[in-house]
Amino acid sequence: MEPVDRHQHVPDISFDGGDLDCGNGLLLLIRKHIDPLARGGLLEIRSSETSVDEDLPAWCRMTKNELMSWTKAGKQRSFLVCKGAFSERQAAVTAASFATQSPSMTVVAITIPATLPAPVAVAPIRPLSVMGIGSWPRPRWMIQALHEHTEGRLDEASFQAAADDAVRLTVDAQVRAGVDVVTDGEQRRDSYASFVGGLMDNCQLIPLTDLLPLVDDPEEFERELRALDVPAGDVRHPAVFGPLGRSKPLAVHELEFVKSITDKPVKIALPGPYLLTRTMWMECISDRAYANRENLAVDIVRVLREELAFLLAGGAAIVQFDEPVLSEVVFSGPTTQRSFMCGALSGKNDPITELGFARELINAVTAGFPAERIGVHMCRGNWSPDESKALCGNYNPLLETLSQLDVGTLFLELCTPRAGEIEILQALPEHFRIGVGVCNQKLNDVEMLDDVIRKGEQAIQIFGKERVLLNPDCGFATFADNPVTSDRIAQAKLKVMAQASAVLRDRHRI
Repeated sequence: MEPVDRHQHVPDISFDGGDLDCGNGLLLLIRKHIDPLARGGLLEIRSSETSVDEDLPAWCRMTKNELMSWTKAGKQRSFLVCKGAFSERQAAVTAASFATQSPSMTVVAITIPATLPAPVAVAPIRPLSVMGIGSWPRPRWMIQALHEHTEGRLDEASFQAAADDAVRLTVDAQVRAGVDVVTDGEQRRDSYASFVGGLMDNCQLIPLTDLLPLVDDPEEFERELRALDVPAGDVRHPAVFGPLGRSKPLAVHELEFVKSITDKPVKIALPGPYLLTRTMWMECISDRAYANRENLAVDIVRVLREELAFLLAGGAAIVQFDEPVLSEVVFSGPTTQRSFMCGALSGKNDPITELGFARELINAVTAGFPAERIGVHMCRGNWSPDESKALCGNYNPLLETLSQLDVGTLFLELCTPRAGEIEILQALPEHFRIGVGVCNQKLNDVEMLDDVIRKGEQAIQIFGKERVLLNPDCGFATFADNPVTSDRIAQAKLKVMAQASAVLRDRHRI
């Protein structure tokens, strides 16, 4: 598209990006301004950076926003972008319909509690307890609320009211299935991990497609996104533009609401520190705030320690840190290969270095807290019901790392053949409880009761009856827009697990 003398349409919002390029913060500013617009809204982007001439039209094509026109006068450029297609714009729309306050990139103050609260006592989780990993399929109206809230078109109170209703349905389904420990189904989250990007200070959620102009090989990046069975335009990625802080909780509000509607023990899942470091560190953005990923990891650890302290003080029976990228480290191929497994966008070093780094981060988060109330979950990918798209490999290359984690429970994928033989885990230290995956959440067929009992019995023979917990291999809806099964099937799978637990408890007098 050639530049024109003047735009034919009046923008609803304008901002000046100065000399920022798309890889150094301009896309973050664009996202902050365009998200609150209705479909068909017009955004003017002023810039003095020459590279934007090529990068911004490419971004518009990839994100399916329409570039209406652009002007050029010396070093100054002006781009008029429509959110979506201009055909979606209603004639009655006026500038008053849109947000009038221009979002800023001002770095906010970081709040560090002077002292962290002590954990409150809770009843221990019984052997052979049944629980989900974390996520649960969201109702269609909840997914719509998630998108509208993220894009600034649904106010906080309305969003939380919708989420409360979705959590009530989720908890009720789990209770009817007969679980021992409930989760809130991660109903308030767009995904199991990236949601923290919308809560941490100086972090912003941007669609995966926004990252295309920032990478060295956009065409290869786009091919890898298409390989995902995840809607890349809907899945958002956390982008760090300043020092991370925790001026508001990540999940304490989730815990408080669940505890208000059930007397059952509650598990809260959080993304682990290694996962977040791998997810958030992108040199094209993150190095504006941090010199390297190790410095970024220091603040991630601090934020997670604060959150863990408040969750345990709030009565969480167990806090689970999700670290599926541990399997990506050892099973995904060459160390230079970029991977999108579970949102781990950044590159990595050799497996020994990465596993050591992950172990140090996890143990730094959990240091000083009661290990029996902390767990780690890992799997081999849960973005698609297609088993062939997930990673494959037994636990042998991960045993040393898992054995050195300062947590009390390991929630492990074990039902799928991709995870290898359970006997390999016999080498784990005896102080670990093992959450044994006894159903495959990816499969629509509900497991037969005898098969689940057999898997549970096998785990008891290997680990002892006091060390075994029962769970699915992973969550039922890791990504809000892409659940791997329905709520009906999820409930049926938990029910057969609860029935198997009752048989095993009776057989082993637990």
